[in-house]
Amino acid sequence: MFSQTVEYALRAVVHLAAEAPSPRTTHQIAVATRVPKAYLSKVLQGLSRAGVVHSQRGIGGGMTLTKDPANLTILEVVNAVEPLGRIRECPLGLAAHGVRLCPLHRRMDNALATVEAAFAQTTLAEILAEPTDSPPLCEASSKLKVRR
Repeated sequence: MFSQTVEYALRAVVHLAAEAPSPRTTHQIAVATRVPKAYLSKVLQGLSRAGVVHSQRGIGGGMTLTKDPANLTILEVVNAVEPLGRIRECPLGLAAHGVRLCPLHRRMDNALATVEAAFAQTTLAEILAEPTDSPPLCEASSKLKVRR
């Protein structure tokens, strides 16, 4: 249901949230999240264009979140790289349907609405604070196990 780009973007921002406020280089993020560096660079560019992350060049530079993890939702991250495609009108272009969705497309859109609502209500801070034996990114970052 979600593309690899969305998965990689979420991994990157979870890592940045766990390491906040310290800037992380693309290389550091790639290693920690197990995302190919070239692909990650493109994902981070999209996140930067959308205002989710900020890039600082030079010594001590790197990527940081533009918002506190408590104020950044999963939906904002997803929409920054690949917006959820809600079904607003007949995807087949049938004039008779217009904005009145058939039962199949109405149910599909209802499922998308449920995902959208869940992601809109979940912040990165909640992801990191959730008690679990399987923290996001597992052993990739020791801070993930400590920060709650």
